[in-house]
Amino acid sequence: MNAAASWWAALLTAAIPALYELLLWRTQRARPGQVARTAHAQLREAWFHAVSAVPGTEILAVQTLRNSLMSATMIASTAAIGLMGAATLVAPSLQAVLATQGLFPHATARLVMELLLMTVLFASLVFSVMAVRYYNHAGFIVAMPVGSPQRLQWSPACVAYLRRAGLLYGWGLRHLILVAPMLGFIVHPLAGPVAAMLVVLALWGFDRLVPGR
Repeated sequence: MNAAASWWAALLTAAIPALYELLLWRTQRARPGQVARTAHAQLREAWFHAVSAVPGTEILAVQTLRNSLMSATMIASTAAIGLMGAATLVAPSLQAVLATQGLFPHATARLVMELLLMTVLFASLVFSVMAVRYYNHAGFIVAMPVGSPQRLQWSPACVAYLRRAGLLYGWGLRHLILVAPMLGFIVHPLAGPVAAMLVVLALWGFDRLVPGR
């Protein structure tokens, strides 16, 4: 496959998910009720208010947050392992290019996609670690006795922490899924756009709000 075709395939691989995210963002601003991300944020807030109204639910609330925390930890661990593998993959090619004529304009489409792969994995790691942080803080608050002055004082902060944790968790998982088109491109350039379309279709199934979901 010639260089020009590889660059076009790389552009499509990156542009298809980017355009989808832009359209989703516009939909979320115009019709937030149709996007699962917004509904799930409201769900977490409603959950906190529900468990805060019933004494004796502190342990259940902590266990629920612990499950979310462990899930975010697994995503962070997966992203970290993937990032180390990507660095091992990219380092020889990057060193070879830098040692000869510099990175630009002599970089290949494959090298750029490998660097983008590292960037996406790093973003997934950061988002997931930050989600762990907020879930951890929220856990201390929901463990306080229901109706105690301390819990009432920190309740607004807990709502904010849960919203941020859920958003960051979603972005961490999302970036991990977006690795697939880049890996497809590395295997074969034409596989990148195809994988990007399949990922967008899968994300649409996750992002649209289905009644009762």
